[in-house]
Amino acid sequence: MRAIDLSNVTWRKSSYSNPDGGACLEVADHIPAVVPVRDSKTPERGAVLFGLGAWASFLDALKQS
Repeated sequence: MRAIDLSNVTWRKSSYSNPDGGACLEVADHIPAVVPVRDSKTPERGAVLFGLGAWASFLDALKQS
């Protein structure tokens, strides 16, 4: 597996995040073949990488809930 450098990506908060400092996810766009996701309160812990298909399934499930 190849290493993915996330040091210069632009992170954006989820539109479902709590604006008062609660549970916040950040997502980085435009990374080939993966979607990095991290906790905005503890970005130093790193990111979880989702494949594009898994991420699309996750978003579809959110839309149906």
